Amino acid sequence: MIAIKILGNKTYLRYSVRRVVLAACEVLRREHPELEFCITEVKESQKIFAYTPVLVSPALVINEKLVYARWIPTQEQVLGWLRAALQEQNQPAG
Repeated sequence: MIAIKILGNKTYLRYSVRRVVLAACEVLRREHPELEFCITEVKESQKIFAYTPVLVSPALVINEKLVYARWIPTQEQVLGWLRAALQEQNQPAG
């Protein structure tokens, strides 16, 4: 499972990021049908501050790593981050 958090205190920004994330997840699901995603939206300032000091733009956290905190990422960017997270999960520990 890949855990995705969409951070933002403005609904329209979270919505835009969520649409891009969902599109990227669908592409990855076609490649890995068994893959699951847990997508949550974080809107409380204090919880956002745990990841980034920036509130004016949305941010994206994948598997507890802040991967983006600027504006609306592209689907290709999100797909790259999701693939990297999947690759990290599939590497043997040690």
